[in-house]
Amino acid sequence: MVMANTPQISDTFIPHSRPSLGDDEAQAVAAVVRSGHVAEGEVVGRFEKAFAKKMGVQHAVAVSSGTAALHLTLLAMGVGPDDEVIIPSYVCTALLYAVQYVGARPVLAEIAPHTYNLDPGDVEKRITRRTKAIIVPHMFGLAADLDRLLKLDVPLIEDCAQSVGGTYRNKPLGTFGEAAVFSFYATKVMATGEGGMVVARSPEIIDRIRDLKTYDQKKANRVRYNYKMTDIQAAMGEVQLGRLDDFIARRRNIARSYIHGLKSLAIKFPEDPDQHIYFRFTVGLNADCEPIIERLVDQGIGCARPVFLPLHRHFKMDGYPLTDQAWKTILSIPIYPSLADEAVNQVITRFISNI
Repeated sequence: MVMANTPQISDTFIPHSRPSLGDDEAQAVAAVVRSGHVAEGEVVGRFEKAFAKKMGVQHAVAVSSGTAALHLTLLAMGVGPDDEVIIPSYVCTALLYAVQYVGARPVLAEIAPHTYNLDPGDVEKRITRRTKAIIVPHMFGLAADLDRLLKLDVPLIEDCAQSVGGTYRNKPLGTFGEAAVFSFYATKVMATGEGGMVVARSPEIIDRIRDLKTYDQKKANRVRYNYKMTDIQAAMGEVQLGRLDDFIARRRNIARSYIHGLKSLAIKFPEDPDQHIYFRFTVGLNADCEPIIERLVDQGIGCARPVFLPLHRHFKMDGYPLTDQAWKTILSIPIYPSLADEAVNQVITRFISNI
């Protein structure tokens, strides 16, 4: 097991991402196992309260994944068939699936070329009378242009799967829209293996999600789901939440090392370093990034395109040149709290030798 307080480096390969777990998480999980109550229980309740306090909101509800969080949020906000939901094309398929789960139509929008977040101007052009919500991911840990998006007068759902602990105008991300969703998947900023959370302005939305996420001992008068978090996951989440500020500080420290070490290269660095929490450290090239990715992986440096495939390409659609350009030229290199300084220097050295 790699302990977060004693970073280590693999002798053969530096992974692109990995969770930062240690003895505290192991002990918390062991305590739950010894209690005999491993399903959803009081530990989940404690985690919800601690997360809400950290976010500065009244209520939070824990669920089984970030995708489940988004699915239930759309349902709780009344999004359904004949509605449209605007999402970026430059994002993972979880957003697409959640919109499709509720029977709504996903409307794909372009990104801003410097931040890789939704372009408010392009979003505005795609709003119709059927538009029920806009899902706004804060890509790679950098806040989207919430000022302009909020002015569009369409309910926003913030997707904070990559940005928990980030801020905008000195206020926590996840507190600007009608609701916000978080993911605690194994490679996310906070890791519980699987798991997610929802916060919302309206207590009614939270109450609906609590009702929808479990079906046991309830009348079968509506479709409900099995989207509960377990006490095992919540125990990990409590520990990870307590370490979140240190996680972000370490990520920013690694990012500064990359920016300093790679500054001589003609590459594009992430925008707004003071606000970025660096879930991913993206590097923009002037050519297709695939050959560089292949060479670095062959040399023991895990790296990847930060988005597997833009959504419009799944549907063989045209008309998203900025998204296409980002997908072609942007790669991400290892950045996580347990990444040792020795490994950071190795990434820098091998990246320079391959450009």
